[in-house]
Amino acid sequence: MDIRHPNKVMKLTRIGSSFQTRISFLRRLIRQMHTEKWIIEKTVFDLDENGYGHAVYVIHTNTRDYSLICFSHYLDPDKRTDRVIADSWDSTFTLFDGIPKTCDITRLKKQTPKQEAVQFTESEIVLSRANKSLRLFDYVVEMLAGGHQPDPTIVNTVGYLMRTTAVYANGKFGLADRRIYSDRYELKEPYQAEMLTVYLIREFCHDLVDHIAKSKNSTLSVKLHRELKRHIGMGNATGLGMAPFLVDHPLLIHKWFFAKEKGLQNIRSIEAPSIKSVKTFLKLIERAKIHISEWKVEDKKSKIKIINLYNELDFIKSYIGDPHKFIEQTYAWNYLYLRCEEEISEEGLELLVSLLLEPYPDLINKLSDGLNLDIVNHGNYILTAGELRKLIIQNYGWVFQYNFDSPEENKHFWYYSQEKNEPRRGIRQVDPGVECEMGIAIAKDINKLYTVLKREKDELIDVHFMIKYPELTHTIRRIKQTEGHSYSEIHENVISSSCEPIDMLRGKLAFFGATKFDPKSELWTRITLCQGAPLRDEIWQENADDWCFPVQPVNII
Repeated sequence: MDIRHPNKVMKLTRIGSSFQTRISFLRRLIRQMHTEKWIIEKTVFDLDENGYGHAVYVIHTNTRDYSLICFSHYLDPDKRTDRVIADSWDSTFTLFDGIPKTCDITRLKKQTPKQEAVQFTESEIVLSRANKSLRLFDYVVEMLAGGHQPDPTIVNTVGYLMRTTAVYANGKFGLADRRIYSDRYELKEPYQAEMLTVYLIREFCHDLVDHIAKSKNSTLSVKLHRELKRHIGMGNATGLGMAPFLVDHPLLIHKWFFAKEKGLQNIRSIEAPSIKSVKTFLKLIERAKIHISEWKVEDKKSKIKIINLYNELDFIKSYIGDPHKFIEQTYAWNYLYLRCEEEISEEGLELLVSLLLEPYPDLINKLSDGLNLDIVNHGNYILTAGELRKLIIQNYGWVFQYNFDSPEENKHFWYYSQEKNEPRRGIRQVDPGVECEMGIAIAKDINKLYTVLKREKDELIDVHFMIKYPELTHTIRRIKQTEGHSYSEIHENVISSSCEPIDMLRGKLAFFGATKFDPKSELWTRITLCQGAPLRDEIWQENADDWCFPVQPVNII
């Protein structure tokens, strides 16, 4: 079967319809923890009756140890905000390389709460912070202190006790540069250190509510039920700062999207699926229906999509019908995919893709390896103007659909805000800062390059061309870098009035392993990570990888 063409896959509406898959980074991490039988132990838990103090969780992998050092603080309500410019949080965290000594904890106790205001060392790999959910944290504590389990429906409405507002790594603020650990098997894949940090913060949140509840009422209090702990994930609030990543890292993005598309191609190429795989798929549809019905959002547009998704799952199921008859069709999964491609929404189709990958761990799990990028193709070879034009037509033909003389196609510009310390989007002709515009308008840049190339002789080599037009150098290099990497570009004009950054956010967050996307505007969203994931004392269990589309527990007493 042919792999899906980038013209279909790399559109923003498609990217913005993504779901967690077996290839997602968090799923890979949990599998590795399970396969290698990592041990996670709480070695320090020095908190007062209000839950303020510090804790240490040590992770023993097959080759080395890491530690999450947690600091819990009093937060003045007037300073509570999820904005990146905040300077105070409920909790702050450091993922430490090894097991910290007393002097390390003493140092980090002073530094970690200050976050990016101080410099760290190569002993620290990840820096993070989190705020309590005002809707859920105190409610859970009060219920436990009174000897009762919280209502699963209320727990599900929020889905997390805390949400992170930043998870920093890769050398920021003096943290360990990625090159220090990029050859370590347990951390070499994308975002494994960050996902490990998020997973451990979730464990700390569970222990924190148990501790505070017991401090409030030592005789009557109960611990949070195991199934509720498993259903409670880590929240995250993500805004525009993440969006340009998909444009700034084309070769890395190609690897991610190609892996997913290769996985789908593998499934569609199965000539005769087993009855077991079809029954597993049908069970997952039923689980996904419950998951979708429990997906709570305020955004009206998203509510309509969720209702539609639920109905489309029934539609998908109806196409299978009797599993024994379904498998009699040659390439049955491909038949199902092609039927659905014509009948259901883009979001429904991407949900189907995620479901199709689940019954085949042997075919799909290995695709989550090798998604890092250690060697960058710098395009250090010579092309002529004629060859560059052919490359643009071949690989960037999609850019010619845009008329950049139109104000609507030039409405926005992206810039790096010093005040907010991350990328932001402005309106051209309205907002200041256009002179600091980031170079992520790929469609416009390619259009401009092609227009100039048409005026030059075919035999003019690119080196001479770049000397003549130095402002086009970065565009030529990008064309050469991305040759042979067909999923490296978003096939959209990201400065157009029609561009919704929320689509870029969801695309990347789905690769992280996010669920329950809760958009607050076209510019930012809340998500849940780790919901349904096994707890630290469950990662050795046989079903440790079976936690996609989590549903709220029932009959909790």
